[in-house]
Amino acid sequence: MLSPVEDPLLHLCTPADWRAALTSGSVAPPSLQEVGFVHLSTAEQVALPAQRLFAGRRDMVLLVLDRAAIDRAGIEVRWKPGVPGDPESMRFPHAYGALPASAVLTVLPYRPDGEGRFSAPSVPVPDAANRAALLEPSLLRRAATAEIAVTGGVAVRTDAVPASRMHNQLLVEGTADAAAVVAEADRALDGLPHRAATLYGETLAGAAGDLYGHGWAVDELRLMTAPAAREGAGGTDGVVDVDLETLRPQWDAVWRRTLPEISDDEIAQLTDRYRVEDTATRVVPLAVLDGVTVIASCLLKIDGATAWLDSLETEPEHRGRGHGRALLEAARDRAAAAGCDLVALSTLARDWPQDWYARHGFTDAGRSWVAAKV
Repeated sequence: MLSPVEDPLLHLCTPADWRAALTSGSVAPPSLQEVGFVHLSTAEQVALPAQRLFAGRRDMVLLVLDRAAIDRAGIEVRWKPGVPGDPESMRFPHAYGALPASAVLTVLPYRPDGEGRFSAPSVPVPDAANRAALLEPSLLRRAATAEIAVTGGVAVRTDAVPASRMHNQLLVEGTADAAAVVAEADRALDGLPHRAATLYGETLAGAAGDLYGHGWAVDELRLMTAPAAREGAGGTDGVVDVDLETLRPQWDAVWRRTLPEISDDEIAQLTDRYRVEDTATRVVPLAVLDGVTVIASCLLKIDGATAWLDSLETEPEHRGRGHGRALLEAARDRAAAAGCDLVALSTLARDWPQDWYARHGFTDAGRSWVAAKV
């Protein structure tokens, strides 16, 4: 079971800083060497350093830290005054040591208003369901070339992979009806070959259903989670770490089966999009090989204490031989070894994989809807 988290602390940084921390395994900004501590804040305080140091920047993120994990790492946190100009009564938390990347429960994009000013962020309770629900939209926003405010959320555009609906779409988490989604997609995705959106959370179920009437196709997704650590799990024999290029031939075949009209350039982009994501989080490709041929594979995206399982696929002629189970268990092993305590994924609600994941210890954590104009 995951422990409850109370009053998380925040660290303000750039996406590149966070990616570097995932590589090294620790959050250790230059201030640690310069002054001996890592600057932290509470949600009520963080706008002050953000405005002072990063006024107008629209790519900053907040690392939401687990105080208990910091304590377990033996890192002392002292509360000290800020800089001249900060309220005299305010005390900021300072961490006297490098913070484990696995102490980061979630990564929140932190954006100023239209005039470039930061305000106190809303920090969702970092329980398992929220951590899982926040990971995908956060990653897509961090990987995007541009972000456009829309009704109920943001639109992301990723120049390197315009054919990827996932990376060029509306991400709707707030209040929006179907008509607003349609109109905002036309505005924010102008010039792209598609219109697409993901609607997150139960409150958007009605809007998702209404999109059918606007000529959009809609699929419900189930968000599922499981602890990274396993008890009585099966073996992971045959699973190896590979690079993304090794997976390209298998993915090419998958897309040609699924979308026979797809072009070679579009297929290339659907693999290249994971290279783009690897600039924002740590992407770990796993595979089962028959000689040098990939016959089953998946991706594990490690983002602090939370990991995301994606693109688990076995070639049709090799199904029913336990390769999917081996990949699933290997992914959970890799996540636990990286310090993750939670693995999340999404799967189609109308398809059999949700029952398969449930048999392997995953439980429901919420719903979302992916929609695209037909």
